[in-house]
Amino acid sequence: MTKERLVVIGNGMAGIRTVEELLLRAPGRYDITVFGAEPHPNYNRIMLSPVLAGEKSFEQIILNGRDWYEANGITLHTGDRIEGIDRTAKTVTSVGGKTVAYDKLLLAIGSDPVVLPIPGKELPGVIGFRDLSDVEAMVAAAKTGTHAVVIGGGLLGLEAANGLALNGMEVTVLHLMGTIMERQLDEAAGWLLQAELEGRGIKIITKAQTEAILGDGKVQKVRLADGRELDADLVVMAVGIRPNTALGKLAGLEVNRGIVVDDRMVTSDPDILSVGECVEHRGQTYGLVAPLWDMAKVCADHLAGAPESAYTGTVSATRLKVTGVELYSAGTFGDAGTEDIVFRDGARGVYKRIVLRDNRIVGTVLYGDTKDGPWYFQLLKDAEDIAPLRDTLIFGQGAGAQAQDPFAAVAALPDTAEICGCNGVNKGTVVAAIRDKGCCSVEDVRTHTKASASCGGCTGLVEKLLACTLGDGYQAQTGPKPMCKCTHLAHDDVRRLIVIDKLKSIPAVMQALEWTTAEGCASCRPALNYYLMCAWPGEYKDDNQSRFINERVHANIQKDGTYSVVPRMWGGLTNASELRAIADVVERFQIPTVKVTGGQRIDLLGVKKEDLPAVWSDLNKAGMVSGHAYAKGLRTVKTCVGSEWCRFGTQASMSMGVKLEKMTWGTWTPHKFKMAVSGCPRNCAEATIKDFGVVAVDSGWELHVGGNGGLHVRATDLLMKVETEDEVLEVCGAFLQLYREEARYLERTAPWIERVGIDYVRARMEDVEVREALHQRFLYSQKFEQIDPWAERASGAVDNHEFAPLASLVPLAAE
Repeated sequence: MTKERLVVIGNGMAGIRTVEELLLRAPGRYDITVFGAEPHPNYNRIMLSPVLAGEKSFEQIILNGRDWYEANGITLHTGDRIEGIDRTAKTVTSVGGKTVAYDKLLLAIGSDPVVLPIPGKELPGVIGFRDLSDVEAMVAAAKTGTHAVVIGGGLLGLEAANGLALNGMEVTVLHLMGTIMERQLDEAAGWLLQAELEGRGIKIITKAQTEAILGDGKVQKVRLADGRELDADLVVMAVGIRPNTALGKLAGLEVNRGIVVDDRMVTSDPDILSVGECVEHRGQTYGLVAPLWDMAKVCADHLAGAPESAYTGTVSATRLKVTGVELYSAGTFGDAGTEDIVFRDGARGVYKRIVLRDNRIVGTVLYGDTKDGPWYFQLLKDAEDIAPLRDTLIFGQGAGAQAQDPFAAVAALPDTAEICGCNGVNKGTVVAAIRDKGCCSVEDVRTHTKASASCGGCTGLVEKLLACTLGDGYQAQTGPKPMCKCTHLAHDDVRRLIVIDKLKSIPAVMQALEWTTAEGCASCRPALNYYLMCAWPGEYKDDNQSRFINERVHANIQKDGTYSVVPRMWGGLTNASELRAIADVVERFQIPTVKVTGGQRIDLLGVKKEDLPAVWSDLNKAGMVSGHAYAKGLRTVKTCVGSEWCRFGTQASMSMGVKLEKMTWGTWTPHKFKMAVSGCPRNCAEATIKDFGVVAVDSGWELHVGGNGGLHVRATDLLMKVETEDEVLEVCGAFLQLYREEARYLERTAPWIERVGIDYVRARMEDVEVREALHQRFLYSQKFEQIDPWAERASGAVDNHEFAPLASLVPLAAE
């Protein structure tokens, strides 16, 4: 049977949620092609604020990675915007020149930020806050600039202001109205929120009308209508959004404020559907996430052949994603003919207001205590008569007769009650996953339903649902977390049992330790592969398919789907031959970008996947091997010029760095591992923020461990002082092996040392016998761990002695 062709324009939350729902209803019915204007897979746009604030990484907010599209047979084109629709030929054409035919077309093209029509709006440094590129621009601006002005005191504007402040900028918010977030909050709640944000150092100016943005070649100031001028290295416009209708207009579809759709999400063309922020339904447009989920379900029903399904609109609730601020708003307030129930607790910073009309909730504002928000919201949506509850309503669902049972409140919620607003998951879905799919932990529920997978605000509700659904069968997690959803065992337990039970393959581990999945998952397979390799050097054969994509192709994948190649430069040193080889490769393969990295190497960016073997072959001919910039292994050894050249140098740091790198390169570790050698205490190589740092002093070398840069910088702990280069090498090998044997997979040295304590690590290194045994095990393992498939090891990197494998030294390793 020939599949129907479905083309989805828009790789965002609304379009891909529709595809997910369709795959549940009619798997195999459509041959699906997705076009996304951004160069990324599908990600959670509403979690950009935590990314800006440094609380999450981009990888943590990806909803569906590229492997998901591949697994479901979906053709994905990222970074390629559709510029035309031919409704007669039923084809779409992209900017990149692709023409694809469709039987059904889904428009999920979102919205555009509103740009105020004021002078200076086009200056560099004026941006919106809609996608990842905006976040990247804000983070970059925070590194070079001081002053940020956010125009708009609504939800997005305040989240942007908070993130910029956490990135070190002095932030001023300009808001036209008298109180911030006036669409969601009443005056009292707005005042409380403003006081909280101002207490965090964010300046807020209300009743502020922006007249112009000033600057010579880039933004420098913002001028207000009253004549005041504010310094600005960055201006973020967050004054609203408007539906993206350009493509709909070009195709001749009916368009008003948005692309007009009926209750089935069908446009004026019966073969073209539309969902999300770009649509207009019954005269309404939507900018929050809950309507997107409702639209997606109805659209998927229609595509799957259930035309009776209808979308009738959505009542939405709002949460502010600023850590430490609890705020919940739903419905309306201030309308004529309503009455209020208000609760204030100044000492606790709690304010609650319930707005009633004819004994039914029409609006609620909660500040400081939001746990009853979902209950109030359900009462609002159901238009339930609250007269019997009126006396205790303001105190929440736990008041009155239910107060004695901590789970009575969540048990009383109907199946339609929203549990996770970020991902559109209701109570019935969570309970069904617990009962029908055997979910017994928050992680299980998160995996099967996505509830609590984003901001985490509903985690408490999920735990209560687990408790009241499973009863005595629910055991809250108190010890170490399981390593993934496939097992109840923690990382440490798995490592220990691999050695004790002599498990020497991934299937053996899964069988013996009673894995709950047939093949494991993307979390446990790489970890098991590493644990087995570390435990059984020379016996276990590396499973390449259990590695992340970067490690499988030996290069870092970039946001446009190309790859980054980084050849190794021992200790940051290079020569004419290597530079000539790099230049030749760049010319031959037309590599667009060549950059010197922070690790004193050269990065070749924009390499096509099919060119990788040939690129490495050419580099190998010049004697260059991989710098393993993609690996959970040794990355770099940064050096200064030391006593070889510097008049302040006390020791030969360059040669020391080369020796360390040649001893340790090609080593698999639980996470990336970086080193540096500074030739004197001036520490030009920044050795004290590396996993293993060496600082030369007059009497020898100081050895430092457990540092890292990044969002949360951690300075190293001083491990010990040694006198000779041989001691440096031995301690390095021993420390690296201890980390390899005892840290959990994907645990950097910094959190590992914080977990076990520097005194524990120091005691192991100061015990000469233990240190020597660890170093010997490290050298033994080095003989077998080849993580560069295109090159032999550098001459002299590892000598050829035979050492006892880890399994024969279990008592020592387990001390």
